[in-house]
Amino acid sequence: MANTELLTGRPTEQPSEERLSRDVSFSILSNHRRRYVLHHLKRVGEPLTIRELAEQVAAWENDCRIEELTYKQRKRVYTSLHQTHLPKLDSYGIIDYEQGRGVATLTERATELDAYLEVVERDDVSWSQYYLGLASVSLAALAATGAGVPPFTQVSDLTYAALIAGTLLVSASVHAYRMRRTRLGATELPAELASTAPEREGRLRRLLDTR
Repeated sequence: MANTELLTGRPTEQPSEERLSRDVSFSILSNHRRRYVLHHLKRVGEPLTIRELAEQVAAWENDCRIEELTYKQRKRVYTSLHQTHLPKLDSYGIIDYEQGRGVATLTERATELDAYLEVVERDDVSWSQYYLGLASVSLAALAATGAGVPPFTQVSDLTYAALIAGTLLVSASVHAYRMRRTRLGATELPAELASTAPEREGRLRRLLDTR
């Protein structure tokens, strides 16, 4: 039995052979350091030491290269991973963390978290909101056609069906592409950092210009 902790903070037990519950999955993904660890492990595709993980996580946190990190920046993340995040991921069976060797290995169970990863960029909407809006517009158009409201009556039912089907096809294709990119390890940067890459690059250029 794996000891788990809900968002409420009250511990419960979840058999390791069962799928991760929704609450547990969101609890795991609620911390960016755990997300970064999982992303880096999946991206590299092999076991990593806690030092390697801490350096990469710290570099992403501080928006700099690994060689530019200070001792305090490395130590802060290292301590956090060692004391909290890696043991927690290990307790859920998402990674295999050998504390004696300081090595973490991603397990197959990490794929269960993909269903809960959706990065909504600033000034954007979630896909669930988008599909709700699309369905509402389609139903409103069909209702207007049935009520004989011009100019909706000038479009045939077949044309409406083709338009709706085409819109759904394009939307589903874009959705599938975006979902693949938000999966752990699918891109070089974690999805939440990749979505702000242009802004981060601009800040870096301004910083370099002032030196």
